[in-house]
Amino acid sequence: MKICFVLNKIETEKPATSVALMTKAHTKGHEVYVMGVGGFNFESGGIITLNTKQVPTGVSTKSPKNYLELLQSPKAKNKIIVSTDLDVLFIRNNPTEEGASRHWAEQSGIAFGRMIQQQGVLVLNDAYALSNAFIDKLYFEELPKSIKPASIISRKKENILSFWEKNNKRMVLKPLEGSGGKNVYLIDEHEKNINQIIETISSDGYVIAQEYLPAVKNGDVRVLLMNGRVLEENGEKAIIKRVSSKGEFRSNFKQGAVADSSELTKEMKHIIDLTAPKLIKDGLFFVGLDIVKDKLIEINVLSPGGLDRFSEIDLPDFTTTVIEAIERKLYYKEKYKGQLSNKVLATMY
Repeated sequence: MKICFVLNKIETEKPATSVALMTKAHTKGHEVYVMGVGGFNFESGGIITLNTKQVPTGVSTKSPKNYLELLQSPKAKNKIIVSTDLDVLFIRNNPTEEGASRHWAEQSGIAFGRMIQQQGVLVLNDAYALSNAFIDKLYFEELPKSIKPASIISRKKENILSFWEKNNKRMVLKPLEGSGGKNVYLIDEHEKNINQIIETISSDGYVIAQEYLPAVKNGDVRVLLMNGRVLEENGEKAIIKRVSSKGEFRSNFKQGAVADSSELTKEMKHIIDLTAPKLIKDGLFFVGLDIVKDKLIEINVLSPGGLDRFSEIDLPDFTTTVIEAIERKLYYKEKYKGQLSNKVLATMY
């Protein structure tokens, strides 16, 4: 298959989930193209071309790190391809990681993804689903109340302070659009700078205040779902516990958390069972859930990660399962010849 991965920028990419998936597709002999979100070109008449880079098919790569080194080196081929020559467009750029000077980049991947999807190319996750879930913390609020902590989303300081009072003067504050644990604060009764923190976060947009869950001190669990099911390979499940570093309540790997193993508990299964129907209906192929005990605290639909961390707990990287699932979708697409929508194919097992 011909598959193109859309990243924020090739130059700044790290050897994490996206690169692991590219590497596996490459080693399986597929034509893998990679582009930054600024590489789309639209011509009158509806032609869309993509400025891509490629590690030539047949070039041996020892690891995702080695693949990325080749991709970022002069050895990679620059190639302009027509969108309709692709079989798959995999949108993997994370809009929340774009800086103030690149606001244009935040929605470009999804917008061009919708156009390419209309041309008949398989787009993952479904581009219209990504549009609807673009602010994933708002999409999170569409899920059943019973599996979520109490929360409020506002830019009004009085509303947030009232929520704090109602929750025994303990809450977690974070920007509505953000990732990696950046600008996330635990606010308790001893916090003297609460007004300043609220003003700082709200200066960049909406603030989400969330009920503090005491169990978070033991870390959280990232569960990767594919087609609405827990991602599995060789009988192992893509579940990883993120244990916070000492003195840190945030469990993000970017904030120094370390990986640990975790079983699939009945509480996790209940959350997945309630979340999966919506993900399947909406066409969200690859999704990350962050769970603390019996509560879902965050959903990641734009660029879920973690595949690069499983080796730390002696689990497979699960990339074979993901790439084989995409291969099956193309098989179904060919056999049904237009009868199955992109949304249906995106979550078809």
